[in-house]
Amino acid sequence: MKKLLLLVGVALFATGSLAGAQEVRSELADYIPDISLDMRGSYRIDSEYKSGRFTGDDLYLDINGYISPNFSYSFNHRIASTYYGEASGFDATNWLTLTYETDNFAITAGKDALLMGSFEYDAYDLDAYFEMNSPFYNDFDCWQWGASAAWYPTEDHELIFQVAKSPVAAESMEQVSLALAWRGAWDWYESYWTANMWQYDTKAFTKAFNSGNRFTFGGLVIDLDLMFRLNHPEEENWGFTGIFAPSYTFGEWGRIFTKAGWDKETDNCFFGGGFEYFPLKDNKDIRFHIAYTHNDYTIGDMVSLGLTWKMNLTGNIKKLFGATED
Repeated sequence: MKKLLLLVGVALFATGSLAGAQEVRSELADYIPDISLDMRGSYRIDSEYKSGRFTGDDLYLDINGYISPNFSYSFNHRIASTYYGEASGFDATNWLTLTYETDNFAITAGKDALLMGSFEYDAYDLDAYFEMNSPFYNDFDCWQWGASAAWYPTEDHELIFQVAKSPVAAESMEQVSLALAWRGAWDWYESYWTANMWQYDTKAFTKAFNSGNRFTFGGLVIDLDLMFRLNHPEEENWGFTGIFAPSYTFGEWGRIFTKAGWDKETDNCFFGGGFEYFPLKDNKDIRFHIAYTHNDYTIGDMVSLGLTWKMNLTGNIKKLFGATED
C-alpha cells in the first residue's frame, strides 16, 4: 500500500510539473517575436519595355512582438524594391513603433503610416498592385515619425488622434500633420474616415477629408474610397480621388478582384483586375497572381504573373514552446 501511495504521489508530482512547465513554455512563446521575410516576384509585360521580363518586386523584413502584456512593438523594413529604387537607413523603414495598449485605449510612438481614410492606403504593400493604385497613393509619403492615441468607446469602434511630421513639408521638422480618425465595424459595413491637416508653410495647411467604406456580403467585398483635399486657401484649388474596388473570395483558395478610379489633380483614370490563387489550405503565405493594370500616370498598360511568399522564420519555434494559432 505504501508503495502504491508513493507511486501515485510521484505521478501527481510529475503531472503537476509537466503542466507547470507547459504553462511556462506557453508564456515564453508569447514573447518570441513573429519574424517574417515577405517577398513578391513577377514576370511582367508593360508599355515601357514592350517585352516580358522577370523581376523581383519587393522584399520586406517584418517583425512583431510583445515586451510585456501591454507593450508591443512592430517593425517593417524594405530590404529591396524595384518601385522605390535604392534606399538606406530609416528611409527604407516603413514603420517602427512601440505601443502601450489596454482594453480601453492605446498609445503608439515611432515611425508609422499617417492616418488616411482609404482602404487603398490601408493595404500592405505586397497586397497592392502599384500600377493599379491612384496617383495620390504613388506620390504621397505616408511613412512619418510621430505619435498617436486611440480610444475604444465600444466594441468594434475606435477613435484615433495622431500628430506627426508633415508629408508635404520641405525640410523643416517643425511642420506637422494632424489627423483624427474613426474606424468602425458592423456585420456588413466597415468605416475608415479621417479628417487631416498637413502643414506646408507657416500657418498654412492642406486640409483633407477621406472616407473609406467597405461593404461585405459573404465572399463579395466592395471598397469605396472618397478623398477630398483643399490644397490652398483658394477654394477652386481642390483635389479629389475616387476609387471603386470590388472583389470576390472563393473559400480559402482564390480571389478575383477589380479596381477603377479617377484622380482630379492629374485628370487620370486608372483601372485593372486580376486573380489570386492560394495553393495551401488554411494558409495564405503563398500566393500566385495574374493581373492587368492600366495607369497612364505610372507605366501605362501592364500584365503581371507573379508569386508572393511570406517566410515565417519563428512560427515553428513558437509552436515548440506551446503557442497556438489565433
